[in-house]
Amino acid sequence: MTIPPSALYAIIDPEVAQDPVALARRVLQKSCGTLQLRAKRLPDVELLALAETLAALCRDAAVRFFINDRPDIAMLVGADGVHLGQDDIPIGQTRKLSAFQIGVSTHSLAQAEVAERSGADYVAFGPVFRTATKENPDPVVGLENLRRVCRACSRPVVAIGGITPENAPQVLDAGAAEVAVISALPRFVGALD
Repeated sequence: MTIPPSALYAIIDPEVAQDPVALARRVLQKSCGTLQLRAKRLPDVELLALAETLAALCRDAAVRFFINDRPDIAMLVGADGVHLGQDDIPIGQTRKLSAFQIGVSTHSLAQAEVAERSGADYVAFGPVFRTATKENPDPVVGLENLRRVCRACSRPVVAIGGITPENAPQVLDAGAAEVAVISALPRFVGALD
């Protein structure tokens, strides 16, 4: 693989990974810049238990740990940050809960600019390519729009959507600080072997 492991933003999703803890362990053994738990359908008790386990693994590996959508769970497990979608709690309200880092999903240059002005610590942008991990994915934004967002934003841009070991170098060349990966994560781990 031609990307540095620190540029990998690993997203663990129990709906995609058969054994999310085992996959997280494998990713953390190889190294990544950030690990995020995305669990949209887990009951709160199961989500909290999984988040506690992953938070401990990330602390041991000295890797940033983020929780998707749930600042309450992020606070409970001592996560480094929370990742918010366009319809989640606003950044300003989330900042009142904790001093953790906040990333925001965006799908256009205008949304990316709003996220940055609102105080996002990083801007996630995509889907760069076609993705199968969302029920109702936003339209593909492509590499040229990613390049525009990376040039316009002073905060780091995390690219997401359909990223594989093969196309990740193009995404980084477009200016992304990290590549967020869900379904292709086992392939990235294998490429680091």
